[in-house]
Amino acid sequence: MLALIFPGQGAQTDGFLHRLPPHRAVRDTIDEASHVLDTDVLTLDTPDALRSTVAVQIGLTIAGVAVTRALAAEQLTPEINAGLSVGAYAAAVSCGAVRFDDALKMVRRRAELMETAYPSGYGLAAISGLTEHQLETLAARHADEAQQRVYIGNVNAPRQIVMAGANDALDRFIERALAAGARKATRLAVSVPSHCELLAHATDELVAYAEQVPFHAPRSTYIGNRGARSLHTADAIRDDLATNMRHTVRWFDALTVMQEMGARVLIEAPPGQVSTDIVREYFPDSAALAASGFSFERLVATARRRMETR
Repeated sequence: MLALIFPGQGAQTDGFLHRLPPHRAVRDTIDEASHVLDTDVLTLDTPDALRSTVAVQIGLTIAGVAVTRALAAEQLTPEINAGLSVGAYAAAVSCGAVRFDDALKMVRRRAELMETAYPSGYGLAAISGLTEHQLETLAARHADEAQQRVYIGNVNAPRQIVMAGANDALDRFIERALAAGARKATRLAVSVPSHCELLAHATDELVAYAEQVPFHAPRSTYIGNRGARSLHTADAIRDDLATNMRHTVRWFDALTVMQEMGARVLIEAPPGQVSTDIVREYFPDSAALAASGFSFERLVATARRRMETR
């Protein structure tokens, strides 16, 4: 069974839209996005542009949908779709729950709300080597002793967890985590405090916006961010997309559910690599392929070969 997984903010790299496969479906997707947004979207992946949350989130959505369409043109259509954070929007397009143009506009609104709420001074930090429980305990101690709140944003793997908060709080929490035995702790290329209560008001505004966006029951499986479970209705997927920036992303649980449902070949959309590495480490019986690490022709051939043998 084929699954497509879509990365979130932090995966972006300079020029990633220009490195998408030279496939007609990719060119058509870029042209469509430029028309919908009334801008040349190929200007969104420069170093200067990628300082903007808006540019990053739009660019990741375009990349995910472009590769999905290119794969579909080669008869590689996923039975399961899931995306981390903003990657969920490309997953929703892939499963047929929302149109690409509507998803683009909703992503733009989402990113604008996040950027307006926290134009500077906030972000994310990835902590490796400690469990969620250990980090919850450290975060509570940090709040008591340093009078600074940090939040668990993403649980990407049992010991690979992303924290959200103000820059100073995160920098001091990194020191605390390393002293407590974290193997690695680094800041991510994200300038907003995603997936925590700091975005409660922005979420309320996006929920109101989403009420006017047409959604449909998915044609294939969509795995949600908040509960890491398959969602079957238009309203459930709309709610998942509109509210995921406020809630912890249970990404490892989502990957686990995909395995339980029978996903044996997982393709990670560009420019992602992190989820591929997680699947390879924790689910070695499945084949994980990062699309950005292959030529498109080799990606297609490898995916077909792996599906035939699993």
